[in-house]
Amino acid sequence: MEKIVSLCKRRGFIYPGSEIYGGLRGTWDYGPLGNELKFNLKQEWWKTIVKEREDVVGVSASILMNPKVWEASGHTQNFVDPLVECKICHQRFKIDEKEQIKNHEEQHTKKKEKIDLRQGETSWTEPKKFNILVETKLGVVEGEKDITYLRGEITQGVHVNFKNILNSSRLKIPFGVAQIGKAFRNEITPGNFTYRSIEFEQMELQYYVRPDEKESMKQYDFWKKTRMEWYKKLGIKKDRLRFREHAKDELAHYARAAWDVEYKTPFGWKECEGIHHRGDWDLSRHQQYSGQDMSYFDEETKEKFIPWVIETSGGVDRATLFFLIDAYCEEKDSSTKLGTSRIVLKLHPKLAPYKAAVFPLLKNKPELVEKARKIYQELKKNFEIAWDDRGNIGKRYFSQDEIGTPLCITVDFDTLEKYDVTVRNRDTMKQKRIKISELKDYLNEKINV
Repeated sequence: MEKIVSLCKRRGFIYPGSEIYGGLRGTWDYGPLGNELKFNLKQEWWKTIVKEREDVVGVSASILMNPKVWEASGHTQNFVDPLVECKICHQRFKIDEKEQIKNHEEQHTKKKEKIDLRQGETSWTEPKKFNILVETKLGVVEGEKDITYLRGEITQGVHVNFKNILNSSRLKIPFGVAQIGKAFRNEITPGNFTYRSIEFEQMELQYYVRPDEKESMKQYDFWKKTRMEWYKKLGIKKDRLRFREHAKDELAHYARAAWDVEYKTPFGWKECEGIHHRGDWDLSRHQQYSGQDMSYFDEETKEKFIPWVIETSGGVDRATLFFLIDAYCEEKDSSTKLGTSRIVLKLHPKLAPYKAAVFPLLKNKPELVEKARKIYQELKKNFEIAWDDRGNIGKRYFSQDEIGTPLCITVDFDTLEKYDVTVRNRDTMKQKRIKISELKDYLNEKINV
């Protein structure tokens, strides 16, 4: 993890939030390459969930919502974490973070730090519940501002618009509504780089189905399988993915069933995405609290009912982190006899910030630079392309390997006579000559695998 965190900062993937002022714990800024990687990931999700399906539409709801939304959803009452507090240093941990608690105790033991305890007491307080919704205030007059919340999840923005979506479209049950957006949680113990943050981004699908046990479970199993396959298709190693079912005592207040797609990180198996059977919790609660009819009327069967919801909820930041971890490799350079090593991010070409890089073999040869610039400008019309003329060609290759660029295109003196270029593959380091006129088709073939 230390190497990945270092790489992310050094190469412009992820920086600590507001670092020049000492930072703000649990916040992160995405640099030029991280922003592209994250954008590509969201694009692939949207393409799979919305663009390629006829039964799913997208929305983008407001971050700020009427506080009654969070009463209806159960978050003001149930969105709490039971925390224990260390009596020595007063740091708090979630009660289920047993490994972190154990490590924390060991640190105090090493430093020989302790407090006097009565017989039977421990160095931890009894668990206390803390609401993790982030409060904010709206209004212009001090002392008269209204308390509201930054949304703790993006889910409710879909459900409160259920009738609007129905009335403005021709969707019929079953159908889905997708959304990508920011959410905020007052995490007491943010950590493991971007895995647990105060501000994060989610990509969710709310899929409305008939209130039928058999039909709803059929859809549940479909989306469970579909979401697992999405991660595999984009290159996550199969042996680092697994399903984990939530036990009854850990189910969220809205869930009838819940399974997580988990990824094996250097800090243990961690949730990447949750697939939840929410039943009619959301729509029935909003109907109760708003007084609005949130039911669906089936024109064919003449039935009126509150739909059930199957949800897929993934973290954009978590997925980005997991793809970076999974892609990180340290390898021996087989292209020379020097036995040097290289760092390479074997990102799927669809996710890579740059699809290719274009080099002139020598930067002090105007004819090579001019030809390379022309190829670069032409390819940039259709692809994310990097330009690099720094240092020797070997260093340029390794620099692009480190940021995950799948292909490197070098313009040399043969290019001027034969109208072809050398194309080097990131993963194999093999090179081949490709006609300039065929470059666009070649890139399309290699990227859309």
